[in-house]
Amino acid sequence: MTRKLPGFSRLARASVAGVGIAATAAGAALIAPNAFGAPATSSTGIDVPSGYSTQVFASGGSLSSPDDIALLGGNVFVAYQNGVGAKGEPSSSGRTASTVVEYTQQGRKVALWNLTGKIDGMTADPSAQRVIATVNEDGNSSLFTLTPGAALGAQLAHYQFSPSPLPHGGGTDSISVVGGALYIAASNPSPNTDGKTFSGPALYKVTLAGTTATAKPVLKDNSTAVDAQSGKQVTLNLSDPDSNTLVPTLAPRFGGNLMLDSQGDGEQIYLVNAGTSRQSAQVLKLNTQVDDTAIATSTRGTLYVTDPGTNQVVAVRGSFTAGQTFAAVPDDSKVLAGALGSLDLRTGSVKPFGKGFKSPHGLLFVPATN
Repeated sequence: MTRKLPGFSRLARASVAGVGIAATAAGAALIAPNAFGAPATSSTGIDVPSGYSTQVFASGGSLSSPDDIALLGGNVFVAYQNGVGAKGEPSSSGRTASTVVEYTQQGRKVALWNLTGKIDGMTADPSAQRVIATVNEDGNSSLFTLTPGAALGAQLAHYQFSPSPLPHGGGTDSISVVGGALYIAASNPSPNTDGKTFSGPALYKVTLAGTTATAKPVLKDNSTAVDAQSGKQVTLNLSDPDSNTLVPTLAPRFGGNLMLDSQGDGEQIYLVNAGTSRQSAQVLKLNTQVDDTAIATSTRGTLYVTDPGTNQVVAVRGSFTAGQTFAAVPDDSKVLAGALGSLDLRTGSVKPFGKGFKSPHGLLFVPATN
């Protein structure tokens, strides 16, 4: 029996039962979740410390490359990239759209939407009851908002960035919502004429109006920062701004800061008073490249890990330490490639926590409700 979804029309509810429907907005559609696999319950083959367990929460089936993951209204949203290129080029099978799938925390599929382009940044904005996604991290970027509880024709909205092209010369990636404002990573920056240094925007503060996403730089690739270990002032040279997240206040260090990860550089930039005249930055140098970072906010909960290498989302459960920090180490990292890492925010050292992944990317910690 199909669960009645608040705010969904009869037609939208029918799609959950397996009936496809028409497009809801330019470049995006809500379609039937009957083309991908059911959540698996078999062994994951992943080794984690004693006191933790792993389970396959979801598998993509005909959808592929799960990447970003977010929580909204108690449900888990996963973005499948489907082989679409980094500038929106069609996949080898001709696909031009990524797919956002909504799951319950028990792994039951609720609904899904197609968004034209490659989703490489996605987050939840609980105050507006919407999911926000950016597409095409290398160029030709744009932004979508998804409001699951809205009427069918109003669930998706599409925004073009201004200025266009964006001044850093690349695309956009991860998104954080801080105090109602959107902060978006400026990915794939163009180098200076020497081919070695970077001085364009690394992070934008974005406002939405009409169909325009206006981007204002708040951090540059060559901004000044304080080395978090030595205390010395340094000049950044960020070549790969990627993921970002708002650090929970209970974290053992950098609580309340906005963190921007420069993946290829093995560095994380922590901003105090982001986007204001009082903004300051620290840089934490890591011993490896990492993608997403997640911090446990409760002693009981679930850490969700997307792994495009296996086309699965894995749930890690157990007894956590509040403030415990995790980092996804993708398969192209030089150290600990393909591991779920434990990150020490005092030293920048990443050590293996979960072995057996192929290329973990997206991380999401959800505290237990009971």
